[in-house]
Amino acid sequence: MTNKIAIALALAIAALFAVDAFYLNGELPLFLGRKFAELIEYVAFWR
Repeated sequence: MTNKIAIALALAIAALFAVDAFYLNGELPLFLGRKFAELIEYVAFWR
């Protein structure tokens, strides 16, 4: 991954969280955290 791609990806993610915070009541980080916890449990099951 080049630096340009990494910076563009970081800016896109930051913009997504900013739009969520200002327009969508800021529930995206909580949703992503819950889904990540579910993914960890699913992966641990297959271990």
